[in-house]
Order: sequence, then C-alpha cells, then structure tokens
Amino acid sequence: MKRLIITADDFGADLAVNEAVERAHRDGVLTAASLMVAGPAAADAVRRARRLPNLRVGLHLVLVEGRPASDPALIPDLVTAAGEFRTDLAALGADIFFRPRVGRQAAAEITAQFEAFAATGLPLDHVNAHKHFHLHPTIADLIARIGPRYGMRTLRVPAEPRRVLQAAEPASRPPAAWVTAPWAWAVRRRLRRAGVDTPDQVFGLSWSGAMTAARLAGLINHLPPGLSEIYLHPADAETYPGAAPGYGYRAEFEALVAPEVVAAVRAGGLSLGGFADFAGEERRAS
Repeated sequence: MKRLIITADDFGADLAVNEAVERAHRDGVLTAASLMVAGPAAADAVRRARRLPNLRVGLHLVLVEGRPASDPALIPDLVTAAGEFRTDLAALGADIFFRPRVGRQAAAEITAQFEAFAATGLPLDHVNAHKHFHLHPTIADLIARIGPRYGMRTLRVPAEPRRVLQAAEPASRPPAAWVTAPWAWAVRRRLRRAGVDTPDQVFGLSWSGAMTAARLAGLINHLPPGLSEIYLHPADAETYPGAAPGYGYRAEFEALVAPEVVAAVRAGGLSLGGFADFAGEERRAS
C-alpha cells in the first residue's frame, strides 16, 4: 500500500507562505504543514490552521536563521547580538556538540518551541527542523527525549532514494547525498529504537526550492511502497522577507494545485493524509 503525505514547510514565516498553504490545501494536494512557532506570521498561520480541520500541522523546529521562542538572553550562545539565531550552521553545530553549556541552551529552546506549539491547541502531527538540523546527533537526541513529552510520534528523516528521483525525471542526475545520507540512516535507527516513527522515504532534498509540477507528478507516479513524504516550500509570491535566495516559492505553490498533479494523485490509488492519519498502521516498506 502506498501512503503519501505532502507537506509545506515554513508555515508562519510570512503571510505569502500562509496563503499558499491554505490555497494548496483547499484546492490542491497539500495535506500537512510544518509551523514555525516564532515566525513573523505564526499567529496568522495558527488562525488558518484552526479553520482547516483536515490540514495536519506539525512543528518546524528552528535553531538557525530565524527567531527564537525563548528570551534571547537565556540562550546567548545560540543567537546574535540582535537576538536572532546564528547563521553559521557548521560552527553552531560544533558548539552544540562540544560545549555542554550550548547543548543545554539548545535543549531549553527546543522545549520552548514545543511549549509554544502546545499553546496553540493544535494537535501535533509531526516534527522536523529547519535546514534539517535535527540530523545533528545532539539535536536528534534532544528531540527524541523532549518531543514525546509533548505528543511527538513522528520525526522526518530525509532518506531520499535516488532511483525514484531518476524515474521521476529520467534526464536528471540528482547528486548523491553524501553529507546527509549517513546521518539520516543513523538518526532513523536511533529514533525507531526510541519509539519515534519516521517515514519510509522522504522527497524534497535534492529538488528543494525547485519542485516543479512535472517533478511532483513524476514522484507521485513512481512512489515506492510504504509511507512517503514529499515536502515543498510554497508561497503566493516570488519572494518574501527572510526567503532563501533562488527558491521557486511560487512555482512550488503552483505545483501543488497543478491539474496534472491532482490527476496523478487520483490515478495512483494513493492513501493521502498526514502522519496522524497513518499512526499505528503496519506500513514498513521492507
């Protein structure tokens, strides 16, 4: 049985993102969204989610390139002088791993973001992290320890089969995930041993910011068995404050409502939903 979750990340980053999420869920194939609880448009995102009962909403943990949920004074090693998260991902990761004080601050901020999500009253469908920072071993362990206290059952692990990408777009030569793949498999094993579920495969890493309608339909047409997640970054604008350079935000929104994508979902005999819709089901691909 093929089960599919189609997720929009960065919900709450901007009104343009929120509008795209709502429209893609109402008129397209979007089934889930990942909320930045301290994002500039988080309150608007929560209001929209409350009127979309079938949109499954999870927590998009942000520890880099964004706003903290904590008082910046309580997490000085994670933020800049302006009170924003640091942008030096590698150096920050090293500090969290090697400096216990910084690790404790990361734990406090992760807890604060789970608390902020709980305060929305929305059911927690899933968890993932901005820039896939949850692949960091310390961050993964912290999430695995803290998350279940707030009802976390599923965490995204970006394990992306290249053979499916090539089947979806035969002319493409997606790069091998030499950096992320070893961490992804290690984190998946650790999480599943801890009782935290993960999708069988996740798509969106190689084509991040470039998920066209043709690519999205191609992935849907070539999904392997099990539970798959496809994530995108839609927005109802070409760009917005804080947007990543070069991302095709509007094109990714248009992919979610494209007739050929809607048709691919209908023709594929897929079970479509959020992580909560598949909780407890026997669905391992192997």
